[in-house]
Amino acid sequence: MLEDITGESIKEQFKTNKKLRMTTFIVGGIIILVLGYFLYRQFVWMPANEKSKDNYYVGLNYAVADSTDMAIEELGKHVKDYDGKIGGEVAQFVYARQLMAKGEFKKALEELEGVNVDDSYVRVMAIGLQGDCYSEMENYEQAADKYMEAAELNENDLTTPTYLFKAALVAEELKDFGKAAELYERIKADYPTFGTTKQIEKYISRAKNKTVK
Repeated sequence: MLEDITGESIKEQFKTNKKLRMTTFIVGGIIILVLGYFLYRQFVWMPANEKSKDNYYVGLNYAVADSTDMAIEELGKHVKDYDGKIGGEVAQFVYARQLMAKGEFKKALEELEGVNVDDSYVRVMAIGLQGDCYSEMENYEQAADKYMEAAELNENDLTTPTYLFKAALVAEELKDFGKAAELYERIKADYPTFGTTKQIEKYISRAKNKTVK
């Protein structure tokens, strides 16, 4: 998301790439890193779920290698076999992410709604990805709700400003420029390391200028 702020205007991405496509996939690298930590913690310290990781890594490797079709095939089987187990739940999260890469947002949304994990970062991102699915389906009201839910579930310097920023962009799409300005100002005040002050000011000014028109 920092790349989005320091690069071309997100608003232009809305127009040229259809809704939030660029921001939908920006957290992909972060997701893989978080999953690595999550898998280590859960599979090392919770041996009762050991069997649920069988073949899971095959699907994850396909996902990392951008072999989307193969990842969907392998992960889909694992989700079905180990629903409710740690490996099955994490597989369902990655499976949904791969469905999004194929443009199957409604199906991905259904899978994300079924993800049940203890790890707070994965839960936050599962909710945030639901927001991305709603954005792709042009349901911006639902997207805004999910982005705010993700932002406030586990407040931190990484995911919170990311989803506040997405919520602000969606607010602009809904022409709620007052809300957008409020969210941009919250990012500026509470998360100063997210982008630069000058660039955040640009979004604040844009939203405020549209509010008075």
